[in-house]
Amino acid sequence: MMTLANKITLIRAGLSLLVFFFILLPFWWARFTGIIIYIVAASTDWVDGKIARETNTITPFGAIVDPFVDKILVIAAFFAFVSIRPLNVPIWAVFLILLRELMVSNLRAIAALDGKVMAAERWGKFKTVVQMSAIGVILFVILVMHLSQLLHGTAQHVCQIIFLTLINFPYAVTAIAAVITWVSAISYLRNNWDLLKKSWSLPCN
Repeated sequence: MMTLANKITLIRAGLSLLVFFFILLPFWWARFTGIIIYIVAASTDWVDGKIARETNTITPFGAIVDPFVDKILVIAAFFAFVSIRPLNVPIWAVFLILLRELMVSNLRAIAALDGKVMAAERWGKFKTVVQMSAIGVILFVILVMHLSQLLHGTAQHVCQIIFLTLINFPYAVTAIAAVITWVSAISYLRNNWDLLKKSWSLPCN
């Protein structure tokens, strides 16, 4: 029977798809809904890990799929942001983030074939914090952007000022996230280089 922690992980995967589609829709209510769903999805990452540790139900499935689902949530959010023109989220940075995540996922798969579970590294954890923080900043900018269109009077004027002040933040935080993401990729490659060399030089049993 699947553990509760793994069920929550799979729920987060489904929520990630909802985040993508709701933020993609050009309606304020859809994007507000996407923001709420993202907050719920991001919180489940802490919940499933806590449950797995406290109930001693850490499984190989969870060890591999949990970080993969985290990547789905991050990539879904960033690609949805690219579609919102006023944000000016750089697609090159999103592509570099995607490329890194695919590379490390493949490295985890190689480790699994060798009977190992590749643990998260310090740089990897820091990368996740930076990515989630960048997404949080962009979601806030989206919120202010739509409030500046929905509100009236002084409140609308204040939101417009805040939006104009933050308009360059989405580009900057995404670029920073891409750089940190690749710093962590280099760390993973350096620490697992022997495993990688072994995988391309020996035939599968």
